[in-house]
Amino acid sequence: MANFISNLFRSNKKLTVDEFIVKKTITSFFFLFLFFAGCVWAWKWIKAQPRDKGITGGVQQPIRNVLNANEKIFRTVTYSKNHLTKTYPFSAAVKNVRFNGNLGLGNDFDPATWSLHVVKKNGDTLSLKLDDLKKLPKTEICFNFKCIEGWNQITWWSGVKFSDFMKAYGLNEEATMKYIGLSTPDEKYYVGIDMPSALHPQTILCYELNGKPLPMKEGYPLRLIIPVKYGIKHLKRIGILYFDNNRPPDYWAERGYDYYSGL
Repeated sequence: MANFISNLFRSNKKLTVDEFIVKKTITSFFFLFLFFAGCVWAWKWIKAQPRDKGITGGVQQPIRNVLNANEKIFRTVTYSKNHLTKTYPFSAAVKNVRFNGNLGLGNDFDPATWSLHVVKKNGDTLSLKLDDLKKLPKTEICFNFKCIEGWNQITWWSGVKFSDFMKAYGLNEEATMKYIGLSTPDEKYYVGIDMPSALHPQTILCYELNGKPLPMKEGYPLRLIIPVKYGIKHLKRIGILYFDNNRPPDYWAERGYDYYSGL
């Protein structure tokens, strides 16, 4: 058999149809073997690399580099404040909104003590109640909420545009910074958002779902709704909001997910 294969590849004579098929089959399997061997080697090499350090830990550095490169491309080529997420009539919204994730929503939460703490660039802190936000112009949006797990729902949310909130409280210097960080009151769940996405005209600080106050499990009294991002960025029960020129900590990015998580 070995001699047959050796002669098959060394011979300059014209091959029969059967010999030609055998030669092509052997060649195909040889390159297929090389491909799989290369994939196995590459995977083992990646797994052996050190994980990225700091606030976006949890994934090997080559993978993080790819995610960061994708973010740069997406933000440069695709993202635009003029590119709006498709909206739907309120009648299209589901009545029973899927509950997904309770990080930072401890049972010991007392709504009466809640305030939104906004840490300004100079270190001063604004402490706002829900009624303070309700005095600002109300915005409603019905869109297809998408989860990174693969499911989606058309949902109806109401609140104040994040950009209107920034203007109303004179956060002009803060708006020039690169990121905002948000966390739940107990700081057990936290996200980082790039400022252009935060200031997108469809991003809202949300206090109503389906025309009614947010349910506890959906982040009462206030959550983030940011249609240009996957659900992992829509922080429930915002307690602290601050600004930074460096990436703020992000719960799921620390566990290997894409920091940007854009749509």
